[in-house]
Amino acid sequence: MKTWEERIAEVWDDAANELVDEEVIARIDAIAAERGADDARAEFERAGARDSAGRPLDAITLYRRALTLGLDAEHEPQAIIQLASSLRNVGETAEALQLLEKAQKDAAGSPYGDAIAAFHALALASSGAPHRALSVALLALVPHLPRYHRSVTAYAQEIGERDA
Repeated sequence: MKTWEERIAEVWDDAANELVDEEVIARIDAIAAERGADDARAEFERAGARDSAGRPLDAITLYRRALTLGLDAEHEPQAIIQLASSLRNVGETAEALQLLEKAQKDAAGSPYGDAIAAFHALALASSGAPHRALSVALLALVPHLPRYHRSVTAYAQEIGERDA
C-alpha cells in the first residue's frame, strides 16, 4: 500500500503540466482528510491545490493555517513562498514582501534560498521597486556564476540603491 506522501505526490504528478481543476482539489482533499483538519501538512496540500487552481484567496487562508499549525523544515519554506506569491497575486505586496524578506534572512544555506529570492524579486517588482528586484535576482545568481562574483555583487548593490 502506498504511503500518504506517495498518494499526494501521485495526484500532483497526474496534474503536472495541466490546469488544476475541481477533480484534483477533491482528490487532494480526500487524502488530506485522512490526517484531519489540524494537520499542517494536510492544510498545506489543500492550499496548494486551490492555489494551482487559480483560487488564491482560498489558498491564502489554508497556507496561513498550515504555517500556524507548524510545518516541517521541508514544507515551511514552500508554504511561505506560495503564500507570498498568492498575496502578491491579489495585490497584497506589502505582506508578501514582509514574509519573503524574513524568509530570505532565515534561508541562509537553505535549498529554497534561490526560490525565496526569485519570489522576493517578483514581489519587489510588483510593489514598484524594479531596481531592488533586479538587485535581489542578481545577488541570488552570483553564487552560480563561474566568475565575476565581486563585480556583479557591486553592480547589484548599486542598482538596488536606486529605489531607496
